[in-house]
Amino acid sequence: MSVQEKLAVYGRVLCNESMKKHTTYRIGGTVDYFIYPKNELALTRILQILKEENIPYHVLGRGSNILCSDAHFHGAIINLDRTLNDFFFEEDGVLLAQAGCSIINLSVEAMKRSMSGLEFASGIPGSIGGALYMNAGAYKANIASLLEGVYVWKDGCIEWMDPKDLDYDYRHSIFQKHKDWLILGACFRLNKGDRKEIEALMDSRRQRRMDAQPLNMPCAGSVFRNPESIPAWKLIEQLGLRGYEIGGAQVSLKHANFIVNKNGEAKAKDVLDLITLIQTKAKEEYGIDLITEVEHLVW
Repeated sequence: MSVQEKLAVYGRVLCNESMKKHTTYRIGGTVDYFIYPKNELALTRILQILKEENIPYHVLGRGSNILCSDAHFHGAIINLDRTLNDFFFEEDGVLLAQAGCSIINLSVEAMKRSMSGLEFASGIPGSIGGALYMNAGAYKANIASLLEGVYVWKDGCIEWMDPKDLDYDYRHSIFQKHKDWLILGACFRLNKGDRKEIEALMDSRRQRRMDAQPLNMPCAGSVFRNPESIPAWKLIEQLGLRGYEIGGAQVSLKHANFIVNKNGEAKAKDVLDLITLIQTKAKEEYGIDLITEVEHLVW
């Protein structure tokens, strides 16, 4: 059997697939194999096949915080978005969710059950896996604060890991250092609340995002983490870079901590060159090291 035939037993396999179709930036080269596993059991076998065939891989959720290389990737992308998306609510506030679940969808489902805690996530267009990887957050709240445990594929075994052992901090987790560990799901603890109040808060924050962020253009959310001394958007604006362009990439006119794919034809190199320019100027003029939030997939 060919590699494609082996993989196709366990999921849908797209060959020579453009990553432009699978990231919110609409940027990226092609990949040898783009795989949707049928389920968690199938995923474990896919990982084994890739290891046996010495094929490198990356795991992708909803592609919302990713900048993919322009080059062709002689490897595989495993997408959990379509199949690993089951979730379960208990009456006492326990939520179990697989890694491919939309965090926006979960916040809505929690609201319907009068459960509070995920309101901050109602405008974050990512998956649970991606949110746990980067400790996604907004409005001074983050995903790690709700965690009871993370379900992880690690060294060929599946285990529950305690959040205390995962080095969670601002936009940081241990998974960023151990890219071979795969987040499969998590257990969260939510609180009982008033549905109308939860819904009103989510609506107001959603409107605030729509008013302040360039959500009508291909982008990947906030590009830089906020330094302690000043919000990243304000620093970039003080550098005079709002609206600055390199190739098809532009510092958003609406929110300076967003870089947008202005005409749909931007390359990863355009975005990276713009990021480097901003970082250089921030260091030269203010002595501030800007750290990116966006995950750059290099191959």
